[in-house]
Amino acid sequence: METASRKNENLISRLNELVEINNDRIQGYERAINETEEDDLVTLFTNMAAHSRSFRSDLAREISALGGEPTEGTKNSGKIFRAWMDIKAALTGKNRNEILSSCEFGEDAAKEVYDAVAEDKDHLLTADLSRMVKMQLDELKSDHNKIKALRDAGKNL
Repeated sequence: METASRKNENLISRLNELVEINNDRIQGYERAINETEEDDLVTLFTNMAAHSRSFRSDLAREISALGGEPTEGTKNSGKIFRAWMDIKAALTGKNRNEILSSCEFGEDAAKEVYDAVAEDKDHLLTADLSRMVKMQLDELKSDHNKIKALRDAGKNL
């Protein structure tokens, strides 16, 4: 049987996974903003980075309330994503569709992490935390769909 202390540590760890993926998103979208000169994409990426800042703040508050320390780090997959975006940007010369494809790749990684936490196989999340994670996941899915729609629209040009 898992002790309350161990369960709390596991919950903090799980929430910190979400903090990390939001840190990745913020860095990824800041990079994407620097890779495009198109106003609509700058606005979109700025909004998406703002979503992650808000999510990170909410998660950090919950982690602190549980007695934990919110991480400042990123996920290894995010580091790979940012490196991949750097390479793609160098090769594509700020190509709109390639930037959107890179962002969609990052959104897929974020959704995977959120899906795993939201599934809550270990039954760590309280009802309130479950609602918060699912709300954030819904917003991530919406962001992903916006990126995908823009990318798909560009393919049809």
